[in-house]
Amino acid sequence: MISKVVDVLHDNKTLLGLNIAVFLMMLGVGMIVAVLPQRILDFTSDSSQVGYLASAFALSYIALQVPIGNLADKYGFKLFITVGYLTCFLTGILYYFSNSANMIFLGRLFQGLGEAPVWALAPALLSINYPVSKAKVMGIYNASIHIGLTFGPILGVVLSTVLKGNQFFLLYAAVCLLGTLIIHLSVTNPKAKAGETKQTLTLKSIFFLAKDKETAFVLLGIALYGAGYGTFLTNVPAFLLGVKNYSQALIGIFFSLFYVAISVSQVLTGPLSDKYGRKLFMLIGLYISGTGLLLFSHFNQAWALIILTLGSLGLGIFCLSSMAFLNDIVPDSLKGTISGAYYLCWGIGFFFGPIIIGQLGKLSGNNIGFYAFSALLILEAIIMMNNSPNTPRANTSTHGT
Repeated sequence: MISKVVDVLHDNKTLLGLNIAVFLMMLGVGMIVAVLPQRILDFTSDSSQVGYLASAFALSYIALQVPIGNLADKYGFKLFITVGYLTCFLTGILYYFSNSANMIFLGRLFQGLGEAPVWALAPALLSINYPVSKAKVMGIYNASIHIGLTFGPILGVVLSTVLKGNQFFLLYAAVCLLGTLIIHLSVTNPKAKAGETKQTLTLKSIFFLAKDKETAFVLLGIALYGAGYGTFLTNVPAFLLGVKNYSQALIGIFFSLFYVAISVSQVLTGPLSDKYGRKLFMLIGLYISGTGLLLFSHFNQAWALIILTLGSLGLGIFCLSSMAFLNDIVPDSLKGTISGAYYLCWGIGFFFGPIIIGQLGKLSGNNIGFYAFSALLILEAIIMMNNSPNTPRANTSTHGT
């Protein structure tokens, strides 16, 4: 019995290592997200500067996605994932010694560089190792990310009596360094298939893929998903605080429910989309998230939280099924690049979506931005439903969980 357990652990050491390492990193990220805005305020006393924390991260994160995917396809995933963790370790050290807002913003640029391979390359590697159950294992990985983000702020509160100010950055650096070691010891690059030739997928050829209607709508949906993710992290809590008069404690509950919903949806959607196809769950995710954003502002605090949690489930459902779809349409030699393309589209939506929704809210009333975005999500679902066939899983190997 023990030998069988050991064999299972050995056969799945890459899967285990990736999940443990990313949980630890995101635990650290969850702890520092509350500290970084305060550091900017300490240095500048200007609350408008805080928004640049997201912009600095997004710029490097978006710019690196496709190039790092291409390099990983050519030279292997492990090296670049390891470098990503090591970069985040060094970022934590930079945060600790920062004595100006510009140094914090520089740290955010480096953090975006470090997290880009962690988010994009690990799912690509897993999709190669587990082609029969790719959505299942990618869902587990994405759930590990969001579980870490869920418990990070809670751990930060618990440790606040022991750690002060910049000391949280040292703890973040420490968990990233531990993640680096775990990746180095556990992750192996997938073996190239016999007779498989290396291919190149550039930005130009990615847009060429979009000439196919089905792929184009999925890429658009991914950008909308990125916008929705950003909206739930920025516009929605601002609305809840400023219009619905939520307390800071209720906002904390909202964020926890958001991350838990994303985690649960990833785990549940994975095996179901492997079995029943990607399109069904992409449509379900778009309809649920669109309906949630349309309705939540009309209800009291408790019901609004419930509706927003359901909307978060919709985002997670679309996330995983669309990621699996893109991995289905390219060979193993392009998994890294197509995952980079996924997060490129996601990042564009994440960067621009909340800004546009916020401006619409300013111009035409607080709810208008949410209504307009909800309509886009539902319209995207209707178009996809009428223009694309259901895409089943790709059964290219017998290796699975």
